[in-house]
Amino acid sequence: MTDSTLDSGGSSSAPQEAQFSEEDVLTVFGDRSDAARPLTANDVMDELGCSRRTAHNKLNALVDRGVLETRKVGARSRVWWLPIPNSGAPAAESAPVAEPAVDTEVANAELPGSGELLKQRREALQAAYDYVSDHPNATKSEFLTEVFPDYPAGCKTADEWWEIIEPALTDLPTVDVETDRGHVWRFVKG
Repeated sequence: MTDSTLDSGGSSSAPQEAQFSEEDVLTVFGDRSDAARPLTANDVMDELGCSRRTAHNKLNALVDRGVLETRKVGARSRVWWLPIPNSGAPAAESAPVAEPAVDTEVANAELPGSGELLKQRREALQAAYDYVSDHPNATKSEFLTEVFPDYPAGCKTADEWWEIIEPALTDLPTVDVETDRGHVWRFVKG
C-alpha cells in the first residue's frame, strides 16, 4: 500500500464517515417527544447515522462540558440525559410544604360541630399540629397556653378544647404521644 491510498485517518481509502458536532448530538435530545427518557449511544447512532464510537465520543464530550449527565444501567449499558435545571436553592432551604397526608387527615378529622364551628376546629387542629412540628417535645400545658388562646374553636375552656383536639391530634401522621413520660407529644418526621 502506498501513502497515496491512505486517507487522513490512516485507514485505506474506504468512505470517510460524515463529521458530526456535539450540537448535532444535542439536536437528537431536543427533537423527540419524550424529553424525560434517557438515550443510549445506539439511539444517537441510529438518529445521526454515525458509528458507535463517534456517538460515545460526542456524548462523553458533552458530559465533560456539563451539558449532559450519564450513568451506567447494566453490565455494559449506559444512558445519557439532559439534566433538569436546579432553581439554585438547596432542598433544605426551600419553603416548607405541608405534607399532603396531614392536610387530608386534618380535613377528614372527626371533630364535633358543623359549618363555621367545624372549620374553626380544623384550624385549631392544624395549629396544634404546626405547634408540635415546631416544638417536637410539647406538653399538654404548652398546647393549652400557646395554641388554645389563638384558636379557641368555639370552646370556653382550655380543658374543653383539649378534649376535642387531643384525640384528632393523636391520629395525625408523624405525631406520637409518650404516655410513660407524662404525655409528652412528639413530632416524628416520616
